[in-house]
Amino acid sequence: MEDNFGNYFNQTGKVAKEYLETRLDLIKLQAAGKLSKALGLFFSLILAFLLFFFVIVFLGMVLGFWIGEMTNSFTLGFSCSAGLFVILLGIILVFRKPLVQIPLSNMLVKELLNEMEVEEKDDEEKEANAVKKSEDEEEEELYEQL
Repeated sequence: MEDNFGNYFNQTGKVAKEYLETRLDLIKLQAAGKLSKALGLFFSLILAFLLFFFVIVFLGMVLGFWIGEMTNSFTLGFSCSAGLFVILLGIILVFRKPLVQIPLSNMLVKELLNEMEVEEKDDEEKEANAVKKSEDEEEEELYEQL
């Protein structure tokens, strides 16, 4: 009898250890999935900002040349263009929270919430499948008994 209890506790310990290892692997995979989504979002934002930066630089050059031709002084043209960009920089710095920080935060939170909703739906589907499977097994047992 003591062998049965010893064997039972030994096997229970092995099963618990395997469960914890599997759970740790699952957590690592979930973290890797969330990290990859966050990095994808981050790099797409970086790419968008780089493209936006190049558009702004070239528009500044166009504006500088245009004003330079109108005034017959490229120095004055590029100075006006640079002054416009300094004013835009000041506006962005003053209103950075509503223009930049809040929309980026909302985008990140929305993305994480969508990920969590997908995980919850997957968990609900797994539970529903498990319940259906157990109901099917009970029906099979009843048919076998008949």
